[in-house]
Amino acid sequence: MIVSCDSDIDTGTFVVGSDYLEINNNVILVDTMTVDVSTIQLDSLVTSSKYRIAVGSYDDPIFGKVQANSYFQLSGSTYAVNASSSDTEGGNYVFDSIRMVMKLDKYYYGDTTQVHSFSIHRLQQKVKTTLEDGTFHNDSNLTYDSESLGTVSFKPKPNSQDSVSVVLSNDFGNTLFQKLKSKEITNTDEFIEYFKGFVIKASATNSSNVIGFNLSSELRLYYSKYLSQSESSLLVTFGIYDGAKQFNNFSLDKKGTLIENLPSSTSKLSSVVTSNKGFVQSGTGIACRVDFPNIKQLKRLYENGVIVDAQFTIKPVNGTYSSKYPLPDSLQVYVCDNLNRIKRSLTSSSGSTLYAVLSNKTDEFNENTGYKLSLSSFLQSELVKLSDAKSSLVFVLPSIAKGVNRLVLADQKSKENKLQLKIYYISY
Repeated sequence: MIVSCDSDIDTGTFVVGSDYLEINNNVILVDTMTVDVSTIQLDSLVTSSKYRIAVGSYDDPIFGKVQANSYFQLSGSTYAVNASSSDTEGGNYVFDSIRMVMKLDKYYYGDTTQVHSFSIHRLQQKVKTTLEDGTFHNDSNLTYDSESLGTVSFKPKPNSQDSVSVVLSNDFGNTLFQKLKSKEITNTDEFIEYFKGFVIKASATNSSNVIGFNLSSELRLYYSKYLSQSESSLLVTFGIYDGAKQFNNFSLDKKGTLIENLPSSTSKLSSVVTSNKGFVQSGTGIACRVDFPNIKQLKRLYENGVIVDAQFTIKPVNGTYSSKYPLPDSLQVYVCDNLNRIKRSLTSSSGSTLYAVLSNKTDEFNENTGYKLSLSSFLQSELVKLSDAKSSLVFVLPSIAKGVNRLVLADQKSKENKLQLKIYYISY
């Protein structure tokens, strides 16, 4: 730790208040304090009740093979075939077709100029969790039929396209229709006992992105009156009416990447062995951890003092972001212990939640692009802490359990766009 500036009036852009000036205190700027960066694997993330069906896969040039599959249960508002007709007339209705209509929610990540493919499979298990809190996580899965009921391939247009329609097996549709028609299925319990739900699986060989669909997606069963002159079909629909019964499974094959040896959730992978980089990815639970191992050494400067400001900037690595992999506008920040257990959100002295906000001023080498954050309250609490236990900060992307967005951050020893910490310390 080196003292870079000593002044009793003004240090950089930080101006000392009049109360401090009256007693002629020293203002010290410390800008070379050690900051350690590492990558951690968070424990499993809750992905149920997030109201997004995330489906797709792609080969990320930095993180590896990314895949998202979605599981959900369906139910109907009615289980009657042509409820307005008589029992005699009802026997004249026949099955036409069945399809799953997937409605886009405008989320996408990866290369949407390439074809996106997925298949729909019937679940063999009910969408029922074994966890006490009733949740499903990013590593949850259920058994399903290996043979698909329908597949689709398309070039996604998430900002202009409304929905994607997947034609399903006629055998599946006709069997369901006959059970409704014969009144073998008349309520939700009977329906779920017969049909437990779907999993939508991304094609591992023909997909370059992850797409989001919303929970207004529905299964549509079309039928009509036998020998009718009408060209219009009648319809029974089944929707995802319980968000807790829909969840996404996110997986990442890290083989051959810098984070291939990422340890378990209680340990960390230092940026020293990952080319001076820290990694963050939603869905898979990869996060960047930041430690301040020498913060208590500030007391060696002056026995009595206080941190009045601490300006922290962490920057993305050049060449790791683009239109395919855009930078998020902000990062969520949490306080964790040495075993990566999240304790709380980072807050200011007044209790408001703090975010690392992207500053993206245009410059030739992107040196002004970074996430800025005030750490004065956090570092002051670490400075005066009586115990030897140290707290760390964990940086994650917003909507951490709803997508696969990612970010690569530079540490303090990076050749370009290195991390910066400026601490303003006043002695008294």
